[in-house]
Amino acid sequence: MKPVEMARLEAAVTGRVHGVGFRYFVVSHAERLGLTGWVSNEQDGAVRCVAEGPRPDLEHLLNLLREGPASAIVEHVAEQWLPYTGHWGSFGIRSSGHHGD
Repeated sequence: MKPVEMARLEAAVTGRVHGVGFRYFVVSHAERLGLTGWVSNEQDGAVRCVAEGPRPDLEHLLNLLREGPASAIVEHVAEQWLPYTGHWGSFGIRSSGHHGD
């Protein structure tokens, strides 16, 4: 059996994504999937998500980011795949404008 690839997904979601519960939507799904990392509202109006875990679970999260909660309108998701770091022990919300890990 092939081992599961661990990865890091960094995504920026644009559209009507502030004030619609997007961060809580992401936290709920990321925790259910067993992912670690964080999500934040950015000052430019985007929602930024950094998540780590098994690649198939991250791909599932990415599909959820493209949908968003019912009250959101997702226009674009910019994604970047990076090597897994194992930096976080849980998934949470960070304050706006946070930079780095």
